[in-house]
Amino acid sequence: MSTTSIIKSPIKKIAILYSDAQRQYFPTEELYITEAEVKGRAQLIAEILRSKAYQVEIFPGDASLHKALLKFKPDKVINLVDTLYGKEYLAGAIPATLELLQISYTGSGMLAISINANKYLTKSMLEQYGVTTPKYQLIRRSTDEIDEELDFPLFVKLNENHGSLEVSESSVCFNEKMADSQIDFLYKTYHQPILLEEFIAGREITVVLVEGGNTKIYAAEKIFHRSSEDPFKKIVTFDDNWLSEEETITYDKYELPDSVKKSVKIAFNILKIEDYAKFDFRLDEAGRHYLIDVNVNPALGPSETCAIASILELYGVSFYTLLDRLINN
Repeated sequence: MSTTSIIKSPIKKIAILYSDAQRQYFPTEELYITEAEVKGRAQLIAEILRSKAYQVEIFPGDASLHKALLKFKPDKVINLVDTLYGKEYLAGAIPATLELLQISYTGSGMLAISINANKYLTKSMLEQYGVTTPKYQLIRRSTDEIDEELDFPLFVKLNENHGSLEVSESSVCFNEKMADSQIDFLYKTYHQPILLEEFIAGREITVVLVEGGNTKIYAAEKIFHRSSEDPFKKIVTFDDNWLSEEETITYDKYELPDSVKKSVKIAFNILKIEDYAKFDFRLDEAGRHYLIDVNVNPALGPSETCAIASILELYGVSFYTLLDRLINN
């Protein structure tokens, strides 16, 4: 959400930006899949807004973006871009461009997006403000030793990518041999630091915060439709998000304790997030909520494509109502 321009006239022209996902930008097919779908969501949102009499165009977030925007002259931009040249940490260049052009946009600015591209940095900042997260360690090289202070099982994941990339049952490691194998695979494949965190066996809660004159928090519990009741298999895998043709995860309303709502608001403010964000928690048997992930630019789209819309619908909030709020915020 731009802080350098103020919209005084009614919004009529909207530009929707999507990731310029070209296969050569990505080291694996899996990472490409997580970004290639964004254009389709941009087209879906454009159709919805055109049905409401907005003039809408979609543009890739690439090197020619500023020229396209100067020509189209949108009143508002909906920013769906997650990567530039296949890198999440470059995505902050999109809101930076919009700030330079003084075009109002939805979502977070450059600082929040840049911080969130580093999960270790995100967790470190939140820890300083008392937000509870599982104990963790950053593995900078595949030869780094695992901290003896960490208790198995450990959850092993990429530090610089979201979207459940490379998350599978192998991500939950019960001993050092398993963890070393997963670390070695991720490091050699993606050439980036690896984040380890103690795995919290229990329920998983997703929280959506939508900013505005009256900030709203919506919470839902993930319901895992698995043949196994093994608690260590109740995780959101890459296959769940991107490949499965069956509905493997659904959502039920969840009453979030006030203390956790406070943590969500702290995280939102400390990380300089704007407009909306998604937060994932694990709930242990003692009722403690551990923040395991923050996404400042989560997938935005109708309920059949995105978690945010599915969760808001549980509370009677339609996707178009959310869009209208973001556009006119």
